[in-house]
Amino acid sequence: MYRSHVLVCGGTGCTSSGSMQIMNTLQEEIDRNGLHDEVCVVQTGCHGLCALGPIMIIYPEATFYSMVKPEDIPEIVSEHLLKGRVVTRLVYNETVTDDGIKSLSETDFYKHQHRIALRNCGVINPENIEEYIGTGGYEALGKVLTEMTPDQVIQVILDSGLRGRGGAGFPTGLKWKFAKANDADQKYVCCNADEGDPGAFMDRSVLEGDPHVVLEAMAIAGYAIGASQGYIYVRAEYPIAVSRLEIAIRQAREYGLLGNDIFGTGFNFDIGLRLGAGAFVCGEETALMTSIEGKRGEPRPRPPFPALKGLFQKPTILNNVETLANVPQIILNGPEWFASMGTEKSKGTKVFALGGKIRNTGLVEVPMGTTLRQVIEDIGGGIPNGKKFKAAQTGGPSGGCIPAEHFDIPIDYDNLISIGSMMGSGGLIVMDEDNCMVDIAKFFLEFTVDESCGKCTPCRIGTKRLYEILDKITKGKGTLEDLDKLEELCYYIKENSLCGLGQTAPNPVLSTLRYFRDEYVAHVVDKRCPAGVCKALLSYVIDADKCRGCTLCARTCPNNAIEGKVKEPHIIHQDKCIKCGACMEKCRFGAISKK
Repeated sequence: MYRSHVLVCGGTGCTSSGSMQIMNTLQEEIDRNGLHDEVCVVQTGCHGLCALGPIMIIYPEATFYSMVKPEDIPEIVSEHLLKGRVVTRLVYNETVTDDGIKSLSETDFYKHQHRIALRNCGVINPENIEEYIGTGGYEALGKVLTEMTPDQVIQVILDSGLRGRGGAGFPTGLKWKFAKANDADQKYVCCNADEGDPGAFMDRSVLEGDPHVVLEAMAIAGYAIGASQGYIYVRAEYPIAVSRLEIAIRQAREYGLLGNDIFGTGFNFDIGLRLGAGAFVCGEETALMTSIEGKRGEPRPRPPFPALKGLFQKPTILNNVETLANVPQIILNGPEWFASMGTEKSKGTKVFALGGKIRNTGLVEVPMGTTLRQVIEDIGGGIPNGKKFKAAQTGGPSGGCIPAEHFDIPIDYDNLISIGSMMGSGGLIVMDEDNCMVDIAKFFLEFTVDESCGKCTPCRIGTKRLYEILDKITKGKGTLEDLDKLEELCYYIKENSLCGLGQTAPNPVLSTLRYFRDEYVAHVVDKRCPAGVCKALLSYVIDADKCRGCTLCARTCPNNAIEGKVKEPHIIHQDKCIKCGACMEKCRFGAISKK
């Protein structure tokens, strides 16, 4: 029996910051101090506070250490693990109070959250099936196989109000019901773990921190619709997630939780992995299935829908990782429990990947209906450097920008659609006054152009033309007629593209035109970028009254565009200036500004 457990984050964020070296150093120090029988080191998944990694939590005290370095380990072992004295300088400052150190659940970041999909992330060792079982894992599968009929399982999911967390928000139970109703000699359950949105890392974190929850949910889905085979389609850029899924599948087979005659009930179900090459379009369900079949990942016309003809032309259901992560808890706790959270039409919780201009970059899970203000200010810690909130982009390239005027909107599927955005998979990128909204729209269009599969003309050609117009505007060459062309082309692409990715590609343009039209007009009429982002429309100038003639700017300029004598005001030759901003960063007297 160990007296202390040291949990070290092994998610992608902390791993990239050196958490594996910290774990190795920690184990060496524990062994060197003769504590190997008293202290257990546990590798976990993501805790959520990604900006503070590497993260370490020591139980039973629940002391939360952040931004730990290998050189800190000897002090933690000698002071905390040997002498019981907390190393205060390494403790997450939000947990430090005048009365001592408070628990992590009392901090602003965690106290507003309600974790269902993320309940085991950062808590268990994802590579140990026994730890998952110890938290109630596979109990839902056992209950389903021994106490419930497939129709009862589907009804529970329907009654819970669970909607797909991958973007469109289609009722999960309804999708399962359609697939069960179609007879076939073979049916399939697919998990979409492709997650291609810029700034999104929710599904990756679930796979890295709690892979067995996805396997259990897929087996439950297989029983509900009459499928015996499942596939997880995960992008190859997620090596940690892929490794842990492989381990989890192997362990589940060894324990008889995947394979033949599960729980002695005669139910057979197995799961295979398929690695994606990083094509954004393979996040679309029919393109994903085509890719699993070994073909080029391109979308197929619908109908027929996958519930009738999906993978290998057999009835198939496809759910994303976060959707599946809710299923076992709904089975165990009942549909009423899940439906009691959220809003009337959007039940349960939603996981968001907070990024951009925000203090607490990381992963959060909140009840549906939580306002954008609560997520950004109360949980995210607000905008750094005293800047003002300008907009939040939800749904990635398929979503739209939410302006400050909707800062208090409750976040759910229908509310976001009503203001020109969408839930998407859960990426939430925060922008402040220094962001140019025309440039933001151009960024997402550039991504869509690169990732278009090219199968249909509206998406292949239309998004390219959209990008060209936006590029023209950001270079000061746009006209007011171009704004009309933008809108006309956006609606044409939405109405005529083959798949959902093409149909939603214009959303960033339409939402920025709707809420930030004045910025477009400034670019077109005044030939000015209000945020000072678009290089072609800005210039760096030196205030002669503030310039001390120190020559630092001239020595810094990489293109010799600054001229002047010592102790005399300098000037910037605009024809030579490459607008890198190095001079403004180096000026000690605030004499250089961009206009």
